[in-house]
Amino acid sequence: MLKERSQTFKLLFVFLDVIFSLGSCLFAFFLRFHLLDPSGVDRSYVDTESYAILSFLLSLSQVLVFLSVDLYHPRRGLSFADEFLVIFGGVFLNLLLVLSLLFFFRGDLGSERFSRTFILAFAGTNIFSTSILHFLTRQILRYLRSKGYNLRRVLVIGVRQTAGRFADSVLRHQIYGYQIVGYVSGKNTKPLRKEMKVLGKAERIEKVLQEVKPDLVVYALNNEEGEYLQDVLDSCDTEGIDLKVIPGFQEFITAKGRVDEMDGLPVISIRNIPIRLGYNRFIKRSFDILFSLAFILFFSPFYLVLAILVKLTSEGPVFYMQERVGLDNKSFRMIKFRSMVVQEKSRSETTWTVQNDPRVTKIGKIMRKTSLDETPQFFNVLLGDMSVVGPRPERPHFVEKFKSDHRHYMRRHAVKAGITGLAQVKGLRGDTSIEERIAVDIYYIENWSLWLDIKIILLTPFMGLMDKNAY
Repeated sequence: MLKERSQTFKLLFVFLDVIFSLGSCLFAFFLRFHLLDPSGVDRSYVDTESYAILSFLLSLSQVLVFLSVDLYHPRRGLSFADEFLVIFGGVFLNLLLVLSLLFFFRGDLGSERFSRTFILAFAGTNIFSTSILHFLTRQILRYLRSKGYNLRRVLVIGVRQTAGRFADSVLRHQIYGYQIVGYVSGKNTKPLRKEMKVLGKAERIEKVLQEVKPDLVVYALNNEEGEYLQDVLDSCDTEGIDLKVIPGFQEFITAKGRVDEMDGLPVISIRNIPIRLGYNRFIKRSFDILFSLAFILFFSPFYLVLAILVKLTSEGPVFYMQERVGLDNKSFRMIKFRSMVVQEKSRSETTWTVQNDPRVTKIGKIMRKTSLDETPQFFNVLLGDMSVVGPRPERPHFVEKFKSDHRHYMRRHAVKAGITGLAQVKGLRGDTSIEERIAVDIYYIENWSLWLDIKIILLTPFMGLMDKNAY
């Protein structure tokens, strides 16, 4: 039901963003060729038509980039600063894509024909104007909702866990204009919360509907509350009221779900994994390949230096190949710079690293502290065994151990393992809480977006240099 109204607001923001992007281009052009060129010398040589084409290209691609970084997803308690960072990244990603495209052109649309001042002015203006626009639009919509404009009155059938979770969701999304007017209880059940206003019993649903006259009914009865779906459906059809049904087993589900369709038959996916959807999988894999190639080319001289230091400070090979568990519980050989003394395979694969571990070499201690020993794993990314961002892979011995000790541990293997991850930038590495790591990794898996990957990558160098949990 939230999707019905979220699509409307998405279209509203898309339209406004296109208009404001065009306005930012117009302001940037006026700034560069009027305010900064009062004599009109540069203005007399400028190709206005080329700038007009660039402006439309920047504005349309800007919305596409915002869609790809999930800017228009319903805001769940995110602050203005969070949205500002997403917009900031989206604008510069758009510039990178458009200017990279123009680089391959010559003539009228070549990138060398456009003023750098115009580009920077557009970026700065668009970032701040879009951020303020989104903030003000949401404030205006919340104000209109508080005054009762276009509100939909909702009657909830159920008073236990499922109904409570639904009420929390409505509260988080007040901008969409749903107002719960009351609840209907099942057989011999008491409300989960004191604030739940019970208007009647489910067996008398027709009378309740006639008295309350809601715009929408949400059937959210748990199994323990009884089965009244047929009666509710018939009553809603009689009164001409829209009905939404939340499956009665929702109280057992903590993960995000997704409803698919197969020849008209609804199929509920208990755990929604955005990365595994075709479009998202293509975006993530393309990003992994491009980023890994760029990193390897840039970092190749440092590979040579590190290889020499590893060889000079301890006996043994430069690289260390270790079996790890990745996507769909399949094993692969992970590449690292060797940071420990050479030891028996049985010991290295079953011994947990601890603080001041005597097996770590002098150069290894520095590399582990800064995560430089992990950088050869970009070759694993190119081979398709890993991703740049994802849950860190673990050795098979510990996977079996954690599988038994921690209920949701194996859900981490629903996506490719990563060189870095959300748990790492939050300082959860080394000898830290496994439960906390699992919770953070599952949050990443269920809330993945390209912008989240970029944000984690940007934070990784700082955490790698300052993290006290790495050893």
